[in-house]
Amino acid sequence: MARSRGRRPRRATPLARFAGPGMSKRLRASERRATILAVAKVLFSDKGYHGVSVDEIARRLGVSPAILYRHFASKEALYEEVLNAIACKRESYVEAVVNSDGSFADVLRKITRIYIESVSKDPDYLRMELQSALEGSDATRQFFENRWRPFTDFIEFSLQEVTVEKGLPGVNGRVAAMAFQGMIREALYAKCIYRSPRYRELSLQELAEQLVTLFLNAVGYLEPAS
Repeated sequence: MARSRGRRPRRATPLARFAGPGMSKRLRASERRATILAVAKVLFSDKGYHGVSVDEIARRLGVSPAILYRHFASKEALYEEVLNAIACKRESYVEAVVNSDGSFADVLRKITRIYIESVSKDPDYLRMELQSALEGSDATRQFFENRWRPFTDFIEFSLQEVTVEKGLPGVNGRVAAMAFQGMIREALYAKCIYRSPRYRELSLQELAEQLVTLFLNAVGYLEPAS
């Protein structure tokens, strides 16, 4: 009797061990919840909130939708938890301020370095920000705006002070903050999402440094000679 040939086993994917009934047997509740959040984040970043269904998230995990509903009451609750997980990783700028020379330029350079280093490690965050802008959710838009708030507030109020102290030409701090935000955001998109060959010779940090210099020159801020 001829011996039957078995199929060559497929290489396991990172999510393979979470698939099917094995997910409920192998993972503790906290691990299972973290896995659901990780997969949901990838899908939301690729397709946006409205482009993803609970069924699709369940299929990607290899479980039934009922498993997801044990942990999250609705898709909206799941999305909110994904945002909360991102919020827990927000940057701290205290050390940057303490270690600066106290000038507007030095603080801005240091907090910019911290921000882009943090965000560049999580391109899915940038994609979710893009998706949220297209979907028009006020709550989600507010969440992403708050991530930029340390920059916008710092620039707006600092420019009011240095305009008086250094006799700079009148600059609208709120508009200047928006311009800076747009420059840094576009640099992150170019390097982390679009992978634009146009800026290949520059690292993200080098690109950001040049943008900060351009911004300071544009508002008329003269940095002290080093």
